Amino acid sequence: MENAEKRLTEILDEISKLPVGNITHKTIRGKSRMYLQWREDGKTRSRYIKAEEEADIAAAVERRKALEIEYRNLKNGGSVETEPFLTNVKTQNELTAACRSVEKFGQRECMSVLKKYLHSDVSGKVCLIYGLRRTGKTTILIQAISELPKDKTAYIKIMTTDSMANLNHDLKLLSGLGYQYVFIDEVTLLKDFIDGASLFSDVYAMFGMKIVLSGTDSLGFAISADEELYDRAVTIHTTFIPFREYARLLGIHDIDEYIRYGGTFRVGETDFDDPELNDEGVSFRDDESTRRYIDTAIARNIQHSLACYQSGGHFRNLIDLYEKKELTNAVNRIIEDMNHRFLVSVITRDFESHDLGSSAQIQRKRAALSGETSILDMIDTEAVTARLMEILEIKNKKDTTVEVTDAHIAEIQEYLSILDLIVPAPVESIGIEIRKKGYLFSQPGMRYCQAQALVFSLMRDEVFKQYPAKERKEIENQILEEVRGRMLEEIVLLETVKMLPKNKRAFKLLFPIGEFDMVIQDTDSMTCELYEIKHSDQITKNQYRHLNDEDKLKQTEHEFGTITKKTVLYRGENQSSEDVFYRNVVEYLEELKA
Repeated sequence: MENAEKRLTEILDEISKLPVGNITHKTIRGKSRMYLQWREDGKTRSRYIKAEEEADIAAAVERRKALEIEYRNLKNGGSVETEPFLTNVKTQNELTAACRSVEKFGQRECMSVLKKYLHSDVSGKVCLIYGLRRTGKTTILIQAISELPKDKTAYIKIMTTDSMANLNHDLKLLSGLGYQYVFIDEVTLLKDFIDGASLFSDVYAMFGMKIVLSGTDSLGFAISADEELYDRAVTIHTTFIPFREYARLLGIHDIDEYIRYGGTFRVGETDFDDPELNDEGVSFRDDESTRRYIDTAIARNIQHSLACYQSGGHFRNLIDLYEKKELTNAVNRIIEDMNHRFLVSVITRDFESHDLGSSAQIQRKRAALSGETSILDMIDTEAVTARLMEILEIKNKKDTTVEVTDAHIAEIQEYLSILDLIVPAPVESIGIEIRKKGYLFSQPGMRYCQAQALVFSLMRDEVFKQYPAKERKEIENQILEEVRGRMLEEIVLLETVKMLPKNKRAFKLLFPIGEFDMVIQDTDSMTCELYEIKHSDQITKNQYRHLNDEDKLKQTEHEFGTITKKTVLYRGENQSSEDVFYRNVVEYLEELKA
């Protein structure tokens, strides 16, 4: 009782030194100005707050309100936590139970950035953790909470029914109660989050509270970080899960497993982002699950973020699709189209030369030795190409009212880049003009699953149906092997690009005939390394024929510097053949460090 009386005296003393009233804003000649407004002698009075005083006055007002709440609670004989929270706030024992649930999981590499923020002396900044669904955001939050004092830490799970006003109420309460670390999950569900995001940095973080915000609407975070939270946010993006992290966290060191399912974590192992989908297992297990993921995690992400920002003022060319309720469908179709065109580039390039890659050559030789005709030589290439183009037509086009134009596609691709789903493919050339470079996908499972679905559709071609099931399956496997090979090239190039220091760059190098799958150039020393990337565990001279092509080597040295190394990345053991080093691709990827 004595302690309570002492605390009441302390509160009254501090309140007496703080300003009375509420913060309001008035727009004068197009500029917003802050005022302190209060009631005195039955009249409303106000005082203009100078720009340099705004942060201090706002914080002082919030502090007074928190102290008044605490005073009422103590005066009424209650504890300091009897004031009801308006959002789903978890503290103390509830956090301890949640922390136990993540004890067995490893930590993502980005955790070091979060820890640095939490333990820094910098004020006025918030930390944004964002990424697509099932990339471990909530797990990261709980793991960070497990290393902080529970009596100073709170976790808030935002629901669609919550508002910024309710969240602000709870933050005031938590601030008054002495909480120093507040983790707000799924904050982008707040309709007014983007426009009001500066509240977190300008009021609460400015005076010492560490605020971590997480959500699946990555585009909303990107917009707020660029505008509302400009220069006041530490950003952590979880969408890109490189092979080394996938292997370390899941204990899976199989590159083919990563090609099939990589991009998200498996539910039940490291996923806590969406309990409603726990029965689905792997995000990219089949074409239907992939389509659903694109729709819920990506397409609606873009639509929700744009709709919430400045009353939809950021839609630009997409406003017509949005108003006709066709935007999420268009995003889904464009991602499908990009993946389908990837497969077309794998297949039609080889059809045009009557050669479906190395596996096709083997199949053709086998058929010739047995006196038979290769299936691939019997295929009507025009019919197959026509079937592919038919598949590539926008689905349900007859049911749409807005034609998807190049402007729509360009804008959606821009947003997909912001979401870190796609990266422009780094490509250079010697002797030819590059018309379109294309994109690398950060989620290989999504790309492979849709390519696989397209191959299954291709197998329904009338020519294929004339052959026995065993032979059709063999060709299907050969095409998918080509797909995995091309995807391995993309994975290695993407992960290398993201990890290289500023003085190095990686790119694919094209020639009129042939290519180097990857070149790593050191722009300081003007040297370069050449790589061929093969989805094989065998060594053949055909794999490194370009690496020993004197004409290509001379042209490359002229353009990019002295060649210091020639390597084939493949799935076999480390060894050398002639002057070419063979490196295991799994080891290469797992050892990549920034």
